[in-house]
Amino acid sequence: MMWRKRLDFVTSGTKLGPYEIQPPLGAGGLGEVYRARDTRLDRTVSIKILPAHLSDNPEAKPRFDREVAPFPR
Repeated sequence: MMWRKRLDFVTSGTKLGPYEIQPPLGAGGLGEVYRARDTRLDRTVSIKILPAHLSDNPEAKPRFDREVAPFPR
């Protein structure tokens, strides 16, 4: 397993736009997933954050997009 540095700027209580970050749900090859509160719509959501070192990787963006695509209901 590849060692990953935690995204130190994201902690419980951090605000990202209308989202208030809550405890992390997990981590994988393309970043970390956090529970968050959408303060506009008053609902719980999940936020996946791509690490900076992958943001310039042309192969990472399509994979990230596939991973975060909503599942059909």
